[in-house]
Amino acid sequence: MTALTDDAAPRAGARPRGGRWIDHWDPDDDRFWAATGRRVAARNLVFSIFTEHLGFCVWLLWSIAVLHLADNGVRLSVGQALWLTTLPNLVGAAMRIPYTFAPARFGGRNWTVVSALLLLVPCGLFVYAIENPDLPFWALLLIAATTGLGGGNFASSMANITHFYPARRQGLPLGLNAAGGNLGTSVTQLAMPPLIVAFGLAAVGWVWMPFILLAAACAYFFMDNLTRASSPYTPREMAAGARDGQTIVMSVLYIGTFGSFIGYSFSFGVLIENSFPDVAASRFVWLGAFAGSLARPLGGWLADRFGGARVTMVDFLLMGLGVAAVAAAVRAGSWPTFLAAFLFVFVATGVGNGSTYRMIPAIFRVRELAEADRGDSAAAERALARARRASAAAIGLISAVGAVGGVLIQQTFRISIEQTRGIAPALVSLAAFYGVCVALTWFCYLRKVRVGQVRMSLAEAGV
Repeated sequence: MTALTDDAAPRAGARPRGGRWIDHWDPDDDRFWAATGRRVAARNLVFSIFTEHLGFCVWLLWSIAVLHLADNGVRLSVGQALWLTTLPNLVGAAMRIPYTFAPARFGGRNWTVVSALLLLVPCGLFVYAIENPDLPFWALLLIAATTGLGGGNFASSMANITHFYPARRQGLPLGLNAAGGNLGTSVTQLAMPPLIVAFGLAAVGWVWMPFILLAAACAYFFMDNLTRASSPYTPREMAAGARDGQTIVMSVLYIGTFGSFIGYSFSFGVLIENSFPDVAASRFVWLGAFAGSLARPLGGWLADRFGGARVTMVDFLLMGLGVAAVAAAVRAGSWPTFLAAFLFVFVATGVGNGSTYRMIPAIFRVRELAEADRGDSAAAERALARARRASAAAIGLISAVGAVGGVLIQQTFRISIEQTRGIAPALVSLAAFYGVCVALTWFCYLRKVRVGQVRMSLAEAGV
């Protein structure tokens, strides 16, 4: 007998299964959404945010640990410190691809339980590393790499939640879901320094374990699986998604937004120490990720209101201006200007994260509907179903590439510091890249092209 929740009646011919499975789910139907959908979607969103938040907390463990390893008897060069924060980012990026497809194969609720429990592994290994300071550097790298499991949570959470909400209202909930996760970055960086002072560096690993167990229990008892989202992606679909031109373009743009956010978040403490060695970096390192996380729902809301492409293009302009201001502050040796300019950049990355994620489902929806018979309601429904499936797969691939972008940004700073002992050359390179993103956004989404039988920009069509 299929377990249904909140009056969700099974669709005729649906294959019944046990557990918390919902066979009928139609959020684009206004009556269904008002009567049942909104309530169920909100409940799943809350507990998805909780688990994803913890994933980011664990993912960022080493970004704060590297600032305190010397007190634990571990001496690292700047390059080694950046590698300890880069490898988790790289592994997290790689994990986002299998994590994207896991909800479709196992069910969103089921995978949330598993992905939460997996976070116990990096926490336990972190404690082991801190209690054994004589470990070789390669062992520290391997242990740090396991925190990448937390980075994978983002992709599975977003791919799952996108199925719960109407296509036209996904900007804000996706922004909230992502922001709740992103806030884990700043929570780790804010809460850990006083915890370390009070209980030692090993407490950074222990503290998350009870919360992880709680998140797994909440997901088990309160979340749902959607039958409509449970058909596994085939290798052919994965390969087609990776080759899709829209996936490629949005991956580049997401490198600019999320890649910047996570790259700066992992590196901010090291960048402060390098540029302003007299400043206590651990007191300020959390501010950047906090500002960027809070701005992400704003980006989703602005994209719902004005269009994701328009917001994204303006945002890249602001990011370019922001990093130019950071570079000017470094040259002038002005710490207040450096901090203010970098926080501005973090806010811009958050807004851009929200707007680009709003664009992804909109792009596939516009494309599928343009190819469907407008007079055939059944064809339109099939087109929307294809669009949801394609966008869910694209979200995972794009988020993985975006996280890899964070690695590239970290390495850009590492090379700049090692070659010039400063970060100004890296900032100039990033400003140029944001200029490329401005041009790419305009060319692909704001320039008028043919959509169906009408000449218009994709932004005018709803992207």
